[in-house]
Amino acid sequence: MVRKKFRIIYFSCLLICFLGCKTNDQNNFVLKASLLVSEDHSWHKAFIFFGERLKAESNGRLQLETFPSEQLAKEVEAIRMIQTGVLDMTTTSSLLSNWTEIMTFCELPFLLKSPDDVEILMNGPLGKRISQEMQETTGLIPLGYFQAGVRQLTSNRPIKHPDDLQGLILRVPNVPSFVTAWDALGAKTTPMAFSEVFTSLQQGTIDAQENPLALIKVSGFYEVQKYVNLTNHVVSWTYPVIGEKSFNKLPKDLQKIFLKTSKEMIDYHQTLFLENEKKIREELEAKGMIFVDVDNEAFVQKCGTTMYDILSPEMQIIYNSVKEDLP
Repeated sequence: MVRKKFRIIYFSCLLICFLGCKTNDQNNFVLKASLLVSEDHSWHKAFIFFGERLKAESNGRLQLETFPSEQLAKEVEAIRMIQTGVLDMTTTSSLLSNWTEIMTFCELPFLLKSPDDVEILMNGPLGKRISQEMQETTGLIPLGYFQAGVRQLTSNRPIKHPDDLQGLILRVPNVPSFVTAWDALGAKTTPMAFSEVFTSLQQGTIDAQENPLALIKVSGFYEVQKYVNLTNHVVSWTYPVIGEKSFNKLPKDLQKIFLKTSKEMIDYHQTLFLENEKKIREELEAKGMIFVDVDNEAFVQKCGTTMYDILSPEMQIIYNSVKEDLP
């Protein structure tokens, strides 16, 4: 009986420690952000900058604690904890397609060609609809978006053609479109939390993974992967988000400060991203990674209409519209 009471008290204390958006002083608020990236990644650096600006602009009344590398929760868990008000912020994108189909367009394989295409999409009707449905369906408020770069395939053997994927056990995020695309290309897909990828590569549980170059570098994948195969299969971005429950707890004056400084964070990150993109390939090559040019058209042809076919009729109309708007 005593042990049971102790457990209740212990877990109650843990829950109170994790509850965001409040402190002992009713006039002060502490937000907690859970990120999947490490401290060296530009998303984390942008959140640190954001926290500094929040604290300065609010005279210490509003603060942000940022936890990298999925220390508090894996991405799906973090989203659910934000929805219940236990956590406050994270970054997310196509994973939300598990909640609403429109989010499939965030990282739909072989749709966009360059980061410039992201700008076109985000400033058009689809970008606005994505933001609206994200908030209405998931209770997450997008604060803008962070560019992430182009996703590439890493492996320990060169992959130049889809035929080279046969037998390759590939980690993908828990996103239906990623699973569908790589299965169609011939790989053996394994959805897995990002924080488990390095160890799985090291132990040989998986053979390959795919991510933007910046994430490949800061995650140390060059230690366990030899080749970067330039598949260019997804142009990637993510949304820094806050839960509606957390945002609505803030007084109106702090909400204004939050939104103002969040725009500063977006601009700050864009500067970091552009600076990093100029040198990231050279840094990975210096770490020993070999870049492989692939037959990109063969990948597109092998995937065929698979990505289009998985969309609902309404989403297919949007897909066709996006293709018309892109250069």
